Amino acid sequence: MVWWRKKSVQNLGLTGLAILGVYALVYFDVVSRARESYAEAEKYMDWSRNPEKKKAYFENKFEADKTKLDEELKKAKISEEDRRQSLDVLDFDKNFALEVSSLKYAYQWYKDTYELFSPPESKWVRLARVKAPQALELWKQELRSQKIPFEDYMFE
Repeated sequence: MVWWRKKSVQNLGLTGLAILGVYALVYFDVVSRARESYAEAEKYMDWSRNPEKKKAYFENKFEADKTKLDEELKKAKISEEDRRQSLDVLDFDKNFALEVSSLKYAYQWYKDTYELFSPPESKWVRLARVKAPQALELWKQELRSQKIPFEDYMFE
């Protein structure tokens, strides 16, 4: 009998293939999460350079959510009071999002990319390692310009 036709060799081969398959799936998952996290960081960096894009994004989101509330009110799924309360919450969320530092979120997303999604050392992880210190320095400059006191340990 040929050695590769033995049941034990076939079982060992299938086990090896299964292990390789699991590792491949984990690798793909971690790399795709790193890419998404890096893209989120880039979005916030873009918003820090172009605040009008950030404002437009949150205005559009507010309007879309308001439209949904109006439709629910028309269908009598919610009351006028619930609509008003929900609008207040949406308005608060929009204003908070517009006031908060985009650089803070950019730094955190870059940091999450290289801390949470490595190994493997993917392209996105390497880019995030390079850009995180730059985002942190810009954020510190922003805090200094606003005269907000901080210590370096607060960023870790």
